[in-house]
Formats: sequence, structure tokens, C-alpha cells
Amino acid sequence: MKVGFIGLGAMGQEIVPRLLAGGHQVVGWNRSRDKAEPLIALGMGWAESPKALAEASEVVLSIVTDAKAVEAVALGENGVLAGLSPDAVYADMSTIAPDASRRISDAFRAAGKIMLDAPLSGSPVTLRQGLASIMVGGDKAAMEKAAPVFLSIGPKLTHIGDSGLAVQMKIAINLCLMVEVIVFGEAIALAEKGGVKREVAVDAMLKSVAASPVLGYRGPFIIEGQMPDVPLADVTLQQKDMILALDLARKQGSVVPLAAAANEMMNACRGLGIDHRDFVTAFDVYRRLGGDNS
Repeated sequence: MKVGFIGLGAMGQEIVPRLLAGGHQVVGWNRSRDKAEPLIALGMGWAESPKALAEASEVVLSIVTDAKAVEAVALGENGVLAGLSPDAVYADMSTIAPDASRRISDAFRAAGKIMLDAPLSGSPVTLRQGLASIMVGGDKAAMEKAAPVFLSIGPKLTHIGDSGLAVQMKIAINLCLMVEVIVFGEAIALAEKGGVKREVAVDAMLKSVAASPVLGYRGPFIIEGQMPDVPLADVTLQQKDMILALDLARKQGSVVPLAAAANEMMNACRGLGIDHRDFVTAFDVYRRLGGDNS
């Protein structure tokens, strides 16, 4: 299919090669062209605006930082809405608030065009492994039309329900993921202070019933010398999703005490000046609170 891709950051750098490998014709756009150059070298085309990209595409995907960025690329003067054919599909893969996603979707619907919310659950690691999953909110027939594109990105595709419900589910999943990673650090710090070597504690945890895919690739980062220079998701990026969860819970009247506690640990990471690291670094907060300042 002819695919337009907006947002060539860490996730875009992994998704576009999968689309190209799947046989799709891909044209990309990003606020800064320099991020596009490695992908252009692989065969991706370049569009001068989201509008021009949409005009050349059957399916348009975007994955950008926040709702403000989605609104800019989707609804701006030279945005996707201005160039999208009524027969084409726009799917935003960003993690944003459900009400913001619905508001943008409503603007497309009013213009006789289709927008889906289609957030991806995974990281650059799971994308490379071919294990990412995609959830879709909105018109199911449109999802099925775009399915060849989605399935080139990851093998698991689920229609969640109406517009906004896929990002609702993504926020819930990320809440669970973040609490899991934070409590992993708490448990390892407890074991280590009692005398278990850190690498032994990590190995035992990853062989236990508490193991999970995210701990499998993230847990070893806390072993001395294994924290990556380029995080999969630093504290600031991951905390953005936690704040979305907390705000959603406030609006709904949902009770999320574990999410609130995990968010405080990320605040502590910021206070210690380690927020540039992958957010599994919350382990270091537990370690320092336990008296280890090495």
C-alpha cells in the first residue's frame, strides 16, 4: 500500500523499515528532516508537509509526542486533514488523552474522512523482535482496510471499540507496565540490601513467576554498566504517560494509588538528576533511600 508516516523519532526509526520490508511504498515527514535521512537511504520518500504526504497516501500513520503535536500535524493548515482522500485512512499511533483523540477524530468525521486511534504497545526492542501489538479505536472496516499496514509493524492487531478507546486501553496498559517496572526496582533493592548480589537477584527474578517481557529486556539495565546510553524511554517520556493515567483517573473518578506511588518515584528520579536515564533507574532511588550512596 502507499503509506505516509509522520514522526521519525525512536519509534518511527523502527517502524518505517518494517513497512518497507513489508513491501509498502512509504513517504515520510518530520519537523526536522535530518532524522529522515537514514530512512530515505533505505528507500523512504520525503514529503514537504503532512498535507502533501496525505495526498500521496492510502494510509497515513503518525506517532508524535503529545496531543498538541497530533493536532498540529492532523488539523493544521498543511495538515493531514487538508490532503487526505475520503477513501484513505488516517491512524494516529501516539499516546494521548482519549478526549483529545476523539476531538481530532470528530474533526475528520465532520469533513467526511476517517481517523483511527491506533496506539502501539511495545518498545524499539519488541518492534525489532516482531512482537509489538496494535490496538485500534474507531471504524472497524477502516481498520481492516489498513490491516496489511498494521500487520507489517506487528503481528497482534485488536479492535478495541469506538474512537478514543484504543488510547484509553493504551494508557491502562502503560500504567500497569510502569508500576511493574517500578516495583521490580523496589524488590531488587530489598534483596540486595539483605545480601543478595544484584546480578543474582535480577537473574532469579527473571526466572521466577514474576517475570514478564518488559522486565526481560529492561531489568538487566540496573546491573552495573548495563544502563544504555540511549534509553528506551527516559523518565520524562515515561512520566508523560503516567500523568495521562493520573489525569484520566481524576476525570473518571477511578482509584489508582499504585500509579500515584510510582509517579512519585519518577519525581524522585528527577530530583536526583537521573531522569535522562531509562525509567528503570527508579531502582537507584530505592537503593539510595536504603542508604547506598555509592
